[in-house]
Amino acid sequence: MNHLRYFLSAALAVALTFASAAPAQDEKPPDPADIAEGMRLFEQKGNCQACHGWSGDGRKTDNQMPDGPNLRDSKLNRAGLIMAIKCGRLNSQMPAFDKFAYSDGRCYGKKTADLKTYATRMPDAPATFQPREIELLADFLMAKVVRQGPMNHAKCVEFWGPGGGDCNEFPK
Repeated sequence: MNHLRYFLSAALAVALTFASAAPAQDEKPPDPADIAEGMRLFEQKGNCQACHGWSGDGRKTDNQMPDGPNLRDSKLNRAGLIMAIKCGRLNSQMPAFDKFAYSDGRCYGKKTADLKTYATRMPDAPATFQPREIELLADFLMAKVVRQGPMNHAKCVEFWGPGGGDCNEFPK
């Protein structure tokens, strides 16, 4: 009988763990103010457009910066974006925006010394983000960039809002 109780309590603990990790069925979309804050982080604090372009399409704004991938065609989900922002990309020019990313093995199980073994050195990020800022940036990217396809005039206006950005480069 004790084995049955143990089994049932263990099964219940596992079920509750997975239930709490699953997304809620009625999860509401991010608040527009959060999306705007994520866009600010993309443009200003993280300076992401320097490598990924203002619309995340890989058309960078600074020729001195590395070529960033086209995020508009990315297949990453929100969790993948959070990991890439937080930890950067090993053996690439994508920096880690978590100040402690490689101090304690929280990213890919690696520490700073491990990064020296890669041919391509990960640069320092222009700024570091708090965990909530990483989430805001990921929410912005999911809402306005990832899986949105190539930029066009209508998407440009939707991206920047009425009167924002220079959408004239795209035919109407």
